[in-house]
Amino acid sequence: MPVYTVSHVDNLRICVIMVGLPARGKSLISQKIVRYLSWLSIKTKCFSISSYRREETKRQPTAEFFDPNNENAKLIREQANTDALKDLIKWFNDENGCVGILDSSNITREKRSNLISILKENKIEPMFLESFCDNNDIVKSNILDVNSTSPDYQGKSENYAIDDLMEKINYYEKLYEPMSIEHEKDLTFIKLVNVHQQIIINKIGNYLQSRIAYYVMNLHIKPRYIWLSRHGESQYNLEGKIGGDASLSERGFKYAQKLEEMVKAYIPDSEKLTVWTSTLIRTQQTAQHLPYPKKTWKALDELDAGVCDGLTYEEIAEKYPEDFKARDDDKFEYRYRGGESYRDVIVRLEPIIMELENQENVLVITHQAVLRCIYAYFMNVPQEQSPWMSIPLHTLIRLEPRAYETLVTRIKADIPAVSTYKEKGTSKLGESKSSTNFMVGDVISSDK
Repeated sequence: MPVYTVSHVDNLRICVIMVGLPARGKSLISQKIVRYLSWLSIKTKCFSISSYRREETKRQPTAEFFDPNNENAKLIREQANTDALKDLIKWFNDENGCVGILDSSNITREKRSNLISILKENKIEPMFLESFCDNNDIVKSNILDVNSTSPDYQGKSENYAIDDLMEKINYYEKLYEPMSIEHEKDLTFIKLVNVHQQIIINKIGNYLQSRIAYYVMNLHIKPRYIWLSRHGESQYNLEGKIGGDASLSERGFKYAQKLEEMVKAYIPDSEKLTVWTSTLIRTQQTAQHLPYPKKTWKALDELDAGVCDGLTYEEIAEKYPEDFKARDDDKFEYRYRGGESYRDVIVRLEPIIMELENQENVLVITHQAVLRCIYAYFMNVPQEQSPWMSIPLHTLIRLEPRAYETLVTRIKADIPAVSTYKEKGTSKLGESKSSTNFMVGDVISSDK
């Protein structure tokens, strides 16, 4: 199945134009849309005006740079907007892009009208996404997140960032014309008011627009953690077999006991935790000591290996040599006979991702292929690389989604387990020798 292109999705090219004051989560929302649509094989790219401004000025601009009366800065800002829009249109034309995102403020109706004219001339459909927020607590939280993640404030103190951003916001507020049905009823737009307090949707008219709207309605932009773990080592893992519904090994049961201790030690507000598992025995046994509400999802079951279920890789290579090679050649697209591909897993995981985006305090206990797909979503890992990611056993994984990246921490239980990783071109199991297949982030021991 190919990547979606213009001809595959409504014959449309869509530009999502962000709207709103600084510190309203626009960059976070932009990056999340990129991750989501790219994960679904829809070619998507974000064009951030702030990166173009930094390129124009060769420095981190201060609040005075955004003073409407600063004529020199105004010229630079306009040039940055022009360059970003030029690159966006070039990307649509040269790379057959499907959804481009223009991450900027676009706070006046005049500017939005100019963008519409340019995009329409280039046969690109504009879709506005405004993040409106007048809740001071949310704004302050967003400011702190901008300070810790934005390149504009790299190396700056928290107090500096707060003062500078507040001054920048004051300049923008003087010109801000929020979107409304009263003034822009003919435009396609989504307006988020104080994140999810109110959502206004206007003139959503095609598949891609409705897909984006549905996703944005489920977004959670507050700082939080996502917790993931594979099941404990299973009997099939010891025997090198794939699939099946085997029970845990002795060491797997030890991990299940240890996991309760790790959750209490490392997960904030663990008493509010909800645990999600697959329907398979090994994930439920892994969760058995966790005294929290549990939810079982069929969608979290391991990739179905079809006729190869219960075989070792050596047996697959011997019985189905053509399939063994085909899977190595294109692991993402290859579908086991009578089973699934990684692309199939992503399709059934979409409801899980929607729920994860709308939840707090969730621990997902699932399987290697499923975790690879979830990790690829949060880390924006390319499709061809995601099936080769190393996801170790007996490890609690913490993901912290931020505006410009997702931070990863692995907490090892220090309980030995076999490796279930198969390197490309071999039927033997053992950890990857390629650093590109390793999870990023810090690794800590649960015994420290």
